Amino acid sequence: MKHFVRTLTVLAVGTIMSGAAACSSGTTSERQPFTPTTQPTQPRESTPAPGKGRSQNDALAAYQGMWQDFAAAGETSDWQSPQLGQHATGVALTNLSRGLYADHYNGLVTKGAPVLAPHVTAADEAGSPSKVTITDCGDSTHWLKYRADNGQLSDTAGGRRLINAIVEQQSDGSWKVTDFAVHDIGTC
Repeated sequence: MKHFVRTLTVLAVGTIMSGAAACSSGTTSERQPFTPTTQPTQPRESTPAPGKGRSQNDALAAYQGMWQDFAAAGETSDWQSPQLGQHATGVALTNLSRGLYADHYNGLVTKGAPVLAPHVTAADEAGSPSKVTITDCGDSTHWLKYRADNGQLSDTAGGRRLINAIVEQQSDGSWKVTDFAVHDIGTC
């Protein structure tokens, strides 16, 4: 499953392209970040399919929480926000922080929020998994980057992108996103 999810490289790329998180799909597509627009929207909560276990519901909640935390921190490009660690850890947390640091360094903020439609595509164990793969078609149409000094749009149009994420149960029982990949606009 990890071959579907590559780590995100978000230093200079995160400030140049539209988006806050990015990656390659393993084809010829470039790594591209995922960002906000002028009409803020709240991330849509997914309704787990009947029969899904609590672990899968908790993994979905952690995934959605990560993007909500990231959108909130992006309003000021607060790369040190303690909220980022509530739903992300490891590579995922590092990439979120790096993306926000790059935006801070380049004088950018994000406005709006992504629209999410996540669903569980795999779980490592049948009854009570400790690792879940989530696939999403995130929409960044209303979640774009702006110049912090003058409020001018600094981004190209957003759109729908395939997102793959690994969410794992932590030793304290909580669920956190450990890695994710955001593909090019138009991949879903």
